[in-house]
Amino acid sequence: MTVLRITEIFYSLQGESNSIGIPTVFIRLTGCPLRCTYCDTAYAFSGGEKMTIDDILTEVTRYQSRYVTVTGGEPLLQQGCHELLRHLADLEYTVSLETSGAFDIADVDPRIIKVMDLKTPESGEMERNLYHNLEYLGARDQVKFVVGSSEDYRWSKEILERYDLTSRCQVLFSPSMGRQDPTQLAEQILADQLPVRFQVQLHKLLWGDIPGK
Repeated sequence: MTVLRITEIFYSLQGESNSIGIPTVFIRLTGCPLRCTYCDTAYAFSGGEKMTIDDILTEVTRYQSRYVTVTGGEPLLQQGCHELLRHLADLEYTVSLETSGAFDIADVDPRIIKVMDLKTPESGEMERNLYHNLEYLGARDQVKFVVGSSEDYRWSKEILERYDLTSRCQVLFSPSMGRQDPTQLAEQILADQLPVRFQVQLHKLLWGDIPGK
């Protein structure tokens, strides 16, 4: 019987990605080996509650949404994450996986929408990026850059071009709250005519930094 350590399961509006604003069930797995400078989920680094996959699925069915996001922490840190993703897909949920990009995604079920970070210089974890993961991204998947400075922006633009990312998947540029002025980032994207999706964290605009929102 597969057991996962879960920080929280909650129902809210999707605050990021291309499904922003859609009511979604979030499954937050515990644990992460990264320590990004802008991390807003440090409470998920440890603790949590052990739950079987059946228990998790029972909790998910309490809500009417057909959208589920598996997040963290870093969800792929726990080996049972792959099995959880398969079960959710078998139940015909639209499932997205939010991952740091520091773990191999080759074995992620192809039915899962992958939302993968590429860590920028300001994150302090840029050396964790596994660029071979880009080979496993398709048209439904997304790469996210959290931009915290002009250096981050220049780096993200370079990576965008070097790997021709927009021909592989969707690309998201998100301002790091408290570090990068969102209007400035939006204007820079327009000035450079980048074929990316600008996004802000909707949940923070609505509820601030309240966990489970």
